[in-house]
Amino acid sequence: MLTEHTLVPEMLVFAKVVELRGFAAAARQLGLTTSAISRSVGRLEAHWGARLLYRTTRSVSLTELGAEVYAGCAQMARLAREVHATAGHYGDIPRGTVRISAPVVFGDIWLAPLLPALRQRWPAVEIAMQLSDRMVDLTEEGLDLALRITTPDQLPPGLVARALRTVRYIPVASPTWLRQLPAPITHPRDLVGLPCITLGYGDFQNQLRWEPAAQAEAPSTAAAPPSPAGSSIPAAAPAADRAPLEQAVHTPITVASSTGIVTLALQHQGVGIAADFAAEQALAEGRLVQLLPGWQLCGSYAARTAYALYSPTRHLPLKVRALIDHLVQAAA
Repeated sequence: MLTEHTLVPEMLVFAKVVELRGFAAAARQLGLTTSAISRSVGRLEAHWGARLLYRTTRSVSLTELGAEVYAGCAQMARLAREVHATAGHYGDIPRGTVRISAPVVFGDIWLAPLLPALRQRWPAVEIAMQLSDRMVDLTEEGLDLALRITTPDQLPPGLVARALRTVRYIPVASPTWLRQLPAPITHPRDLVGLPCITLGYGDFQNQLRWEPAAQAEAPSTAAAPPSPAGSSIPAAAPAADRAPLEQAVHTPITVASSTGIVTLALQHQGVGIAADFAAEQALAEGRLVQLLPGWQLCGSYAARTAYALYSPTRHLPLKVRALIDHLVQAAA
């Protein structure tokens, strides 16, 4: 017979099984055996004299009573996490494991290189990073933090969002490929007929919308596009040539990854439309050139923001705050 003191741990185990949708996943996260998890849930069912879960070989689902019991167990688990976070908030240094999810390319190229400096400053903080392009559920998947690239109107409700950096889609090409052109690319209409490499999924197709950039100066990482046959680049176009426009470009290759687009641009396959963070290193090294610095893409390829998302809490754990602050500083 379960007592008040022995009931609470079993309820927390039950909440974890439901959150992770399985006994094996809960066992891995709690450091127990699958059979121990199963016995724990069985003791709860025996205590209340009713089944809480429907079990199959692949998944579990809640019975009607199980759904009611889970609501209370989940609330208790949240309160336990808040108490733990409160205690951690008053600790002297950040410590513990931060579980974070990030988009695949952004995590590989931007996030991962920033982690060694964090670990050097806070060696008691460990990172468990998952890479996925889907919108994750922080509570269900036991995550502390998620990085997502989106627009303010597309932010998921119920989460706190901390802006990290702007992400822009920019046209890039290799100097070798540019030198073979009969004329320099000085206006978006010059892309018509040239091979372009786009993401090619969802809204990211071959229809490009352009508008004059607010700052018409080229970024410091981008060299001026080389002119063919030693010719000079024409002076700035008249105002009539600076009107917004929309165009369809020729896309013999599409790649659903800015990393792949940058790779193909480096192999002289044409103009790549890639996320700026994916091209930054190649631009800085002069292996790629940013085209049309006086123009910016809008519409489907409009600028977005990379956000750090986390569940609202009165006391954000120091380990999570340390990581967020580190990323904000790195993006500044």
